[in-house]
Amino acid sequence: MTGEPGATGAQRSLADEGAQGRDILGLREQERDALLAWVGENLTLARRSAFGQRILYWTLGISFVLGLAAHVGGFLLKSSATTEPLLLVADLLYALGGVLWTGVVLVVFVQIYPETKKRQFKQALEAYEAAMGDRAGAGGGKPPDPAGAGDT
Repeated sequence: MTGEPGATGAQRSLADEGAQGRDILGLREQERDALLAWVGENLTLARRSAFGQRILYWTLGISFVLGLAAHVGGFLLKSSATTEPLLLVADLLYALGGVLWTGVVLVVFVQIYPETKKRQFKQALEAYEAAMGDRAGAGGGKPPDPAGAGDT
């Protein structure tokens, strides 16, 4: 039993929920329209942030793979080389590969990861400010001051 008056114990179907004015996501028509409007307003920003640095990411990925391959190739060549010029090439290849893939890792951790986190934090703040602005517009007043500084 579901606890509703007149319930027969049968599970409610999606058709019943659709009859009550809800869609598959469980949203009413106004909620769905507001969600679609928000997505429509922010779609270009989301696409730009997701695909804007594609060349940089491709370059870093290719550099990482090439650096790792050169590092391993230099190591293998170093262990099997017997003549002096070949040993020099192996050392150079080993060092170049190590510097290249290590540099890519450093760029990711020092530059890209913090920028991504900063962008996510900024988007969360903008969403909060927009929600508070909508709330203030609907309530007719200004949003509450979390620090309590405006209570004089």
